[in-house]
Amino acid sequence: MKVLIVSDNHGSEEELQHLVERHQHEVACMIHCGDSEFDYDADEMLPFEVRVRGNCDFDNRYPDEFVHTVGNKTIFATHGHLYNVKMTLMKLHYKAQEEHADLVCFGHSHEVLTEFVDGTLFLNPGSVKLPRRPTIQTYAIVEWTNDTVQVHYYDENGKVIGEISKTFSL
Repeated sequence: MKVLIVSDNHGSEEELQHLVERHQHEVACMIHCGDSEFDYDADEMLPFEVRVRGNCDFDNRYPDEFVHTVGNKTIFATHGHLYNVKMTLMKLHYKAQEEHADLVCFGHSHEVLTEFVDGTLFLNPGSVKLPRRPTIQTYAIVEWTNDTVQVHYYDENGKVIGEISKTFSL
């Protein structure tokens, strides 16, 4: 099963359109971790089954967090600003335990992060508009198999970035 995760496009529709067109038929779910700066029901956001409110999203219809099940995996999504993710993942880790999450995805820092802790994958896909680290635009696709979890990061052209992609054994 594959899940696409994107965050922090900050009003740029081009990046979202390209990655949706590129991957919509290969993933089971698309997740937007906030700071789209689009209305909740904007055409650009409709392909994203899971979408949450970032600190730059002003449409109150976005939830601050979202729990979603895809296959047999529980996904917890939030933007991250309410969990202080620029400082620590501790609050997010506690929330993941509370929700029995297999995947926790968030944005806010515009920095790629991949950590597998106590059976939970914590993932920040970076930013498709204003990246900080690495300084290239990124998004991610997570794929679960029977014995691994693979995280592939992609650049704005849809090319896998091998040096930051990771595989974890289950």
